[in-house]
Amino acid sequence: MLKIDPKEIATNDLHQFMLGAVAPRPIAFASTISLDGLPNLAPYSFFNAFSSNPPIVIFSSNRRVSNNTTKDTLKNVQDTGEVVINVVSHSIVRQMAIASIEYDSDVNEFEKAGFTQLASEMIRPFRVAESPVQMECKVDQILPLGTDGGAGNLIVCRIVLMHISEDVLSETGRIDPHKIDLMGRMGRFYYARASGAAIEEIVQPVNVIGIGFDGLPTSLRHSKVLTGNNLAELAALPALPSAEAAAGLLAQDTRAHALLSNNGAANELHVYIKEMIESGNVALAAALAVMGLNWH
Repeated sequence: MLKIDPKEIATNDLHQFMLGAVAPRPIAFASTISLDGLPNLAPYSFFNAFSSNPPIVIFSSNRRVSNNTTKDTLKNVQDTGEVVINVVSHSIVRQMAIASIEYDSDVNEFEKAGFTQLASEMIRPFRVAESPVQMECKVDQILPLGTDGGAGNLIVCRIVLMHISEDVLSETGRIDPHKIDLMGRMGRFYYARASGAAIEEIVQPVNVIGIGFDGLPTSLRHSKVLTGNNLAELAALPALPSAEAAAGLLAQDTRAHALLSNNGAANELHVYIKEMIESGNVALAAALAVMGLNWH
């Protein structure tokens, strides 16, 4: 593996390796305002949610690597203690990219990027009307992480009012990932679109104690067919079925009977287990695994 010592690599190169590895990252489209009332809008991908009580989101405005200067966003939040965090959907991602251009401090990025300024209700900075979720925030604290180029400044934001477009809500009133169609930032010029086939549902109840990989038969753990993700579906089960229960599940399965009658068909059985797991029939896959133990 490539080994990188942060002390022995140029900051810009380290930055790109980090961005390529820690991805995709959500985008904070930060709207601020200067003491003179000039709006500013800029995207930041060093961003995430960290607490719901109190409701805290944090983004980092890093010092520029090239000349060790800071951005207008940082000065504005230092001066006013307020920011709107707008989310970025696919429908506005190209406009967002324009707002990332380093315009002079007297330029309004809302106008340059073609966005509509929407008055906030509890703070001074404007919201982006085209964004499906807008979070009005008070800045609780700013944590400088260094003084050299590339050093971050963590801006700890407490949400005081959240606006969500009803167009992105599901029938149950929750945010539908396909409707909100969010974008994530990756390394260099790459982005990820979090909707459609890119979304995968993984249901794992944290209060159900799974048997774990060490609870699976050795033959499965050493399988040349089953992947780690396949095995994890079985390892998440609270127990494997008994031999009697497994036989009942497979009573009408002619393919299973054919495979189980062939003492040397371990790989073929694992192929069938894999198919069942990937089609969502984990119970049948577990039954196949239990019945296959008779070979070992």
